[in-house]
Amino acid sequence: MTNALISQVRRLLAAGATALLALAAPLAQAQVVTYGAPIDLDTAKKIAAAAIAEAKKNNFTMAVAVTDTAGDLVYFEKMDGTQTGSVDVSQGKARSAVRFKRPTKVFQEIEAAGGDGLRILGLQGAVPVEGGIPIVVGGKIVGAIGTSGGSSAQDGQVATAGLAALK
Repeated sequence: MTNALISQVRRLLAAGATALLALAAPLAQAQVVTYGAPIDLDTAKKIAAAAIAEAKKNNFTMAVAVTDTAGDLVYFEKMDGTQTGSVDVSQGKARSAVRFKRPTKVFQEIEAAGGDGLRILGLQGAVPVEGGIPIVVGGKIVGAIGTSGGSSAQDGQVATAGLAALK
């Protein structure tokens, strides 16, 4: 191997390592939070009601799912006129957020970066679309909310509004 080729290989390896570190940073940060006792039905309903109110305020039609720490459904609501595909998508986003301990927007951003970030598509159950957010109470993950029916940004807006009901 020539010195020029060796130098090129080293540069590529260094660039690849830098890219992997950049992708891993948001994933590693989110895993610090541990699971707590699963969300109760009354709290799940409160979060969903706030999310639905935000959707109505903005004339969005949404499906809202709230799951426990295992990603199992605790509460679900679908507004009239919501596309039927949003039922499974909202539940998938919530399940992804709670099981991977991070908002699904993190996966969306990693995938959008391309390159090695496309490996995210190989993670079973990881939904790379904004709208799934873990529910953290007392510093512990107790469940997650998942919303679907609008654009990624609209889904994220509605999910965030649902979480604001906890404050």
